[in-house]
Amino acid sequence: MVKKKSKFVFFGKKRTIFPSYIVASLFIVTLIFFGTLSLLSKVSPKEEATVEISQEEQFIQKIASHAQVLYQQYQVLPSISISQAILESDWGTSELSTLNNNFYGIKGTDASNTVLMTTKEFENGQWIEINARFRKYEDWKESMEDHAKLFVNGTTWNADQYATVRAAKNYQEAAHALQASGYATDPDYPAKLIELIQQYKLDQYDQKGP
Repeated sequence: MVKKKSKFVFFGKKRTIFPSYIVASLFIVTLIFFGTLSLLSKVSPKEEATVEISQEEQFIQKIASHAQVLYQQYQVLPSISISQAILESDWGTSELSTLNNNFYGIKGTDASNTVLMTTKEFENGQWIEINARFRKYEDWKESMEDHAKLFVNGTTWNADQYATVRAAKNYQEAAHALQASGYATDPDYPAKLIELIQQYKLDQYDQKGP
C-alpha cells in the first residue's frame, strides 16, 4: 500500500525576502534624510541671539557705543545718557524721536530748526499740557551730542547749570543732580532713571570704553 503525500495549504500573504544590500541602502537613506532635517532645524548661535534680542536691548545696543564716545569728550555718564534717551523718547518710538531724531526732548526757539509740539509739564503739583518748540536733528547721533553739550555749556541764563551732573561720581548722584538743576519738572525723574539703569544694567557702560 502506497501512502499518499499529505498536501498542506498555507493561507495568508506570501513572504517576500529583500536582499541585505537593499535593507542597508534604505537604512542609510533614512539616516541621511533625518540628519538633513535636524541640520535645517538648527539655528546658528548668531541667528539665535538675534532672534532673542528684544526691541529694548536693540535700542540700548544702538546708542551705547556712541554714549561712551561722548563720555570721553564731555564726561556725561553713558548710563545717564542712555537712560534719559529711553525715558524721553520711549525707546526711540515717540513722534519727536522718529520724525525729528530728538531723543531727549531738547527745546529750542529758532523756527528753522525746531518743531512745535504738545507736551506735558509738571507745574504746581499737577500735569498740564503746553505747546513748545523742540529741536530737530539730521540723525540721532547729533541729538546725543547736543544733549551732552547742554551739560557742558549750560543754558543761556546759567552756564554752570548742569555742572553738578558732570561732576557726579556715579549714576545715582547724576540722576538727582539732574532734578536739582532743573532739567525735568517730573518729581519722579531721578527714580525713573535709576530704575532703568538698574533693570538693564546700564552702569556697565560707565566702566569700559567703546
